[in-house]
Amino acid sequence: MSSETEVKFRVGDLRTLRRKLRAAGFRLKTRRTHEMNTLYDLPGGVLRKHRELLRLRQYGLEWKLTFKSKGEIGRHSTRDELETGVSDGKLMDAILRALGYSPSFRYEKFRQEWTDSEGEVVVDETPIGNFCEIEGSSRWIDATAKKLGVNHADYITKNYATLFAEWKRGTRSRAQEMTFQVVKKGHN
Repeated sequence: MSSETEVKFRVGDLRTLRRKLRAAGFRLKTRRTHEMNTLYDLPGGVLRKHRELLRLRQYGLEWKLTFKSKGEIGRHSTRDELETGVSDGKLMDAILRALGYSPSFRYEKFRQEWTDSEGEVVVDETPIGNFCEIEGSSRWIDATAKKLGVNHADYITKNYATLFAEWKRGTRSRAQEMTFQVVKKGHN
């Protein structure tokens, strides 16, 4: 099982962030690509109660199945992660459902991936705002954040499901999933 360490932060101006990334020596690895994520859980929210995650992601034409463990939350979020490519996302969905899992939350975004060969920075345009994730070693994350003008106080260690729940409370939206169409309507 590999370990993933990351932080998120809110992005006010995407153009300025991209300029800062280039100035810091990052190169664009993946152009802006649509991503759809479906989280699965067992009846009663077994995985959620254990702070675990099972996700089927479609990123452009590629599919990935990911399991993340509870992990540790400090200044950075660190979780163990198992991930594999999937050739047929619809079939994987059917397999998960046959095993007793059902979709518990869907969220989408447009993502760009940047790298400096040491770690990865992703820029996410979501229905609830723009975010950036810095993923790598803790020391590298802090150094990269500093290059981008991001303070430790700006770090977010929450996942998108939690950020969406907070957004819903703040906006009083009735949306049940974080997709562009549903969030625009305000409900399902």
